[in-house]
Amino acid sequence: MAHEVKDAEGLLLSERRGAIVTLCLNRPQELNALSQALLLELDTALEVLAADAELRCVILSGSGRAFCAGHDLLEMQALSTAQAARELFDLCSRVMQRIRALPVPVIARVQGVATAAGCQLVGTCDLAIAADTARFAVSGINVGLFCATPAVALTRNIATKRAFDLLVTGRFIDAPTACEYGLINEVVPESELDAALARKAGEIASKSREALRHGKALFYRQQGLDLAAAYAEAATVMARNLMESDAASGIESFLARRSASSGNRS
Repeated sequence: MAHEVKDAEGLLLSERRGAIVTLCLNRPQELNALSQALLLELDTALEVLAADAELRCVILSGSGRAFCAGHDLLEMQALSTAQAARELFDLCSRVMQRIRALPVPVIARVQGVATAAGCQLVGTCDLAIAADTARFAVSGINVGLFCATPAVALTRNIATKRAFDLLVTGRFIDAPTACEYGLINEVVPESELDAALARKAGEIASKSREALRHGKALFYRQQGLDLAAAYAEAATVMARNLMESDAASGIESFLARRSASSGNRS
């Protein structure tokens, strides 16, 4: 089933339902390859969303029969200097870091292929749900280009030897294998993909924005620290979170429900 958004104009489509925003890569004829123009639109959209106080979750999807086939090879072929190439990859890296820095979870909705920088996008998103027909690869090696920037995201999701094998062979893995490797969270029949996304995004959207903001930032920050420093940072964040109004009201409501439940049993 191809993913369709009602408004089919523009390189990047945006659809909002309450606290959930779906960003859809919209170059279906090019398998949603990441042109410079598309990356710039995605960069701007993520910057705007970062300041959205009502936002709770973002879904990143692709229109047509693929999620994302990586960088636009025709555009890359036209780059005449290493500096121009560096600027393109710096832009892509900035987009990836914006996804990671966004104060709410980002879920990849994956159908068809997710290759090279498309696979990087999947690895960068906080969560990923894929159709059972989806396929993944970091296949730059097949055209003489090691997927160095995708490797950054890949090695932060799956074990070293599995990642290196994919990077030096360029081979494809199916969705169940990607789930086993830890690249994605869940595999569902393609006909159930949107329902699975709606369930997960809805579950996240019901949570406190402050808790999500504190939690996402801490989750990634502590991974680069030693054990003692990680616990110190986590304790600081949890203490700050406890002082937020959402936590105060949430705990009060929980205790009131527990008290009422205990009273009913006595």
